[in-house]
Amino acid sequence: MALEIKQRLKLTQQLVMTPQLQQALKLLQMSRVELLQSIRQEILENPVLSEEIETAEIPEESIPDVEKEIPDSEMEMLMDFNWETYMDSHSLSTTYHNPYEMPESPPNYENFIQARSSLYKDLLWQWRLACPDDRSFEIGKYLIGNLDDNGYLAANFEDLSKDLSFLNPTKDEFEKTLRLIQQLDPPGIAARSLKECLLIQLANKVPRNPLAEKIVTHHLPLLKRRDVSKLSKILSESPKEISEAIKLICELDPKPGRAYTQDPIYHVTPDVYVYKVDNEFIIVLNNEEMPTLRINPLYRALLRRKDTLSKEARGFIEKKMKSAIWLIKTIQQRHKTIYRVTESIVRFQREFLENGIQHLRPMILRDIANDIGMHESTVSRVTQGKYLSTPQGLYEFKFFFTSSVKSTGGSDISAESVKHLIRQIILNEDSRNPLSDEQVAQLLTRYQIKIARRTVAKYRESMKILPSKDRKKTLSRRLQWTHT
Repeated sequence: MALEIKQRLKLTQQLVMTPQLQQALKLLQMSRVELLQSIRQEILENPVLSEEIETAEIPEESIPDVEKEIPDSEMEMLMDFNWETYMDSHSLSTTYHNPYEMPESPPNYENFIQARSSLYKDLLWQWRLACPDDRSFEIGKYLIGNLDDNGYLAANFEDLSKDLSFLNPTKDEFEKTLRLIQQLDPPGIAARSLKECLLIQLANKVPRNPLAEKIVTHHLPLLKRRDVSKLSKILSESPKEISEAIKLICELDPKPGRAYTQDPIYHVTPDVYVYKVDNEFIIVLNNEEMPTLRINPLYRALLRRKDTLSKEARGFIEKKMKSAIWLIKTIQQRHKTIYRVTESIVRFQREFLENGIQHLRPMILRDIANDIGMHESTVSRVTQGKYLSTPQGLYEFKFFFTSSVKSTGGSDISAESVKHLIRQIILNEDSRNPLSDEQVAQLLTRYQIKIARRTVAKYRESMKILPSKDRKKTLSRRLQWTHT
């Protein structure tokens, strides 16, 4: 069968995203900070847009007449006074006179912001001061570059010899350079295992504790379980000495590079505030620092003068005018949509707003979409990256959309509420006899919640809570655990 090219007409329907619609969707899912930056940029690029600034006008009759207030003799003295000579010889500031002239443009303040340090930069700076020669520096630079976020070495001698084939390093050079890097700060860096990391830190302790080193070297599984009695029997040491050695080991950092890789803390500004006033919840959009946009009246007047504008100038102004009007309407529609979504969330989660997280209802995007008559994708864009300040605290919009857990009482319970109960049960457990996941699941039946043991384990792991065997705490030290 021969192939041939034919022309054929076909009528189809296709959804086309216009630039205006794309801009509207983009503004809808922006956070408050991103929206402010976008508006500022649009004001700079579009001359038709201007920011409305409220200024209090002072009536002319209320301005005092200076010449009438000052006597004639003093007025003549002020007029005849040589102000230029006075300003040259007297400074109005309280600082010392600077003989050097300032440049016309002041320095950029971004130049004074210190960049956040990293593990690689810090270790490389130390290695430049400590390396014995250029060859060792290249080998050490490669080793430092292969440290993971926790400070452990992720490369072996085979990787080193392959990547640094031009140097042809030996095994002895690899070990010697690695030992030098392991002496850098923080202690325990560039270790190849947890055992090596702890031993490096114990070697820096003064005085050294041979018992702690012996426990780390030969009995890490017993150390993890904190089995003092068994360690005392194997090592022929008293339980008190074993407990002191374990306490010393617990003071070490198993992840020495963690301090350099922790995410910085950001300040979050809520997009919406919810206040309770007389048993009613009031919704207030956060319009602080949000500029009020308007059309510059100068360009409106120019468009009315048809004869004074060229065709190109008129076309440019009309284009910018349409863009400005569309931006203003899009921002107004964005505010209305956020308000409607927040209003629906308040209706669904009223019990949570009044009583706390244990009364959080399970909710999905479809519930809000059906309530306000919008598509789920629109609700998803509205809730992306935005925060809501409530009487119970500051929460991201996504927090309110959780899966449900069946209750023996008939009604569904939010998964976040179940996590909260699991967290409270574990916080109140006996530290010397922690509860297993099966026991936690049995205790949840008191709250009419019936879930499987593996579900408890999944929720516990999502909150970064250790299992029962690792939560066991001795009287000498309380094991810390974190939760989100």
